[in-house]
Amino acid sequence: MDRLQAMTTFVAVVDCGGFASAARQLNMSPPVVTRAVAELEERLQLRLLTRTTRMVRVTEAGARYAEDCRRILADIDEAEIAAAGTHGAPRGTLHLTAPVLFGHMYVTPVLAQYLQRYPEVDAQCLFIDRVVNMMEEGVDVAVRIAELPDSSMQAVRVGRVRLGLVAAPSYLQAHGVPQKPEDLAHHVTISSAGMTAQLEWRFNVNGRTQGQRVAPRMRTTTNDSAISAALAGLGIARQLSYQVAPHVASGALVPVLEEYEFSPVPIHVLHREGRRATQKVRNFIDMAVESLRANPALR
Repeated sequence: MDRLQAMTTFVAVVDCGGFASAARQLNMSPPVVTRAVAELEERLQLRLLTRTTRMVRVTEAGARYAEDCRRILADIDEAEIAAAGTHGAPRGTLHLTAPVLFGHMYVTPVLAQYLQRYPEVDAQCLFIDRVVNMMEEGVDVAVRIAELPDSSMQAVRVGRVRLGLVAAPSYLQAHGVPQKPEDLAHHVTISSAGMTAQLEWRFNVNGRTQGQRVAPRMRTTTNDSAISAALAGLGIARQLSYQVAPHVASGALVPVLEEYEFSPVPIHVLHREGRRATQKVRNFIDMAVESLRANPALR
């Protein structure tokens, strides 16, 4: 197996998390894939993968090598595209990640348009409420809702969101509207692990942080179930503004205690490749940035 094919095979094993799944993706037999990686390790005199009977893990050196392989293979793709005169038509697999609800509500519609426009691109989406290590998990593009530390990642700010309280009009009519954080002690609250599993909610009171203990009547592991409970009139939920924007716009949910919210949190689109980003990454980022910046729910 030549060097470039070996690189492609190794990256597939890393991205798929195993030899059998990589073999299926590459339409190769598992023994051929296993032998290719073994020959690559022998040539490099380096352990790239740690194998057990149940899983395959990439070593630290293997992760760095996989990143270099991706860059080299992307450069080759770009060169072939340019030589063929296709003006950079994107192709390949786009790997992206975002928080669960944000991915569902705002990333998926952009991605659907992108895939329809560029039929030679496939997509793998990791929508999960945790910070994904883009290098280790082979992610091309990520959406992050947070202030970002300095890093080698390229970031484009596309909007902002607020963390606030919402309730259904029926609940507020029956129980009254809280006027200050202390009033929550006399209200039914809903807590979700995605944002507010703690029993103390924090507020901005005259520029200072004030904690307010709550005793949630309902605790749930997902934000969408907390929102559903709030829509049903159970109580007051604490969510990011984008998560409830359609319901607030329709009047199904009403913000409360808005004057005690903290400053908005920025939304960024990140990628790893800087100026060397592949055409598929550049084109998706262009579409995503335009769409997200134009969305009134993210302003």
